[in-house]
Amino acid sequence: MPPQRRTPELNEAAQLSDQLRAAGYTKRDIAHIINRDASLVSQFYTRHKGAAFVPALRHALAAVHAGITDTAELAALAAPHITRRTTAAGTRARVRTKAVLITPTGTGTGRAGAQAIASGAARLRPLIAEAARQRLRLAFTVRMPKSGFTLASGSRADSPGIRRDVVQRADHTEERSYGSATTGGFDATDFAQRVDAAGGDVTAAVQHWLLETGRIHPDAHITHLEIRTWRPR
Repeated sequence: MPPQRRTPELNEAAQLSDQLRAAGYTKRDIAHIINRDASLVSQFYTRHKGAAFVPALRHALAAVHAGITDTAELAALAAPHITRRTTAAGTRARVRTKAVLITPTGTGTGRAGAQAIASGAARLRPLIAEAARQRLRLAFTVRMPKSGFTLASGSRADSPGIRRDVVQRADHTEERSYGSATTGGFDATDFAQRVDAAGGDVTAAVQHWLLETGRIHPDAHITHLEIRTWRPR
């Protein structure tokens, strides 16, 4: 008879999360309460992370037991009990926060790095979809190896009307911005349709537009992507 596998014991962050889930909250709700990406909550269970969030989760759970149910209120109560991690050098560590946000005024920003780009930057799709629903405008910034662009850095043919310098990185990549409030940007509805046509792959939709307009070579590879939205006047 094969030996039975022992179920790994959950750490305190996962146990507190389980209690919140038993109270009706999802992992995404818990992520909102601690102002982090939902994938981090999953790692409480799979990679035993979350020790830094235990005080915040305790306060959130106590608030739920006291009758507070709104996630925004719970997030406000939890926030003072979240301490940013530090690096070995003592500086503040970078953390993965929520990917997208659109304010009541229509302003929103979403970013995707190399890891998210590899899976199509799907985390940016809700931002674009919501921008389309609200009939907003959008702009985007792409970062890729300089050799991937067909037009010279800062060329008006590349991004006319934008008074923003091209950002050149030490790793031979460049950041170039397309669209702005000054030039009018892009219709979010049209861009959402492009994303839908690409099967939800935001990276592919952006890359197709860049190819379609002759701005990049066919083998160019986007490494980072940022989407910005605003409400037209």
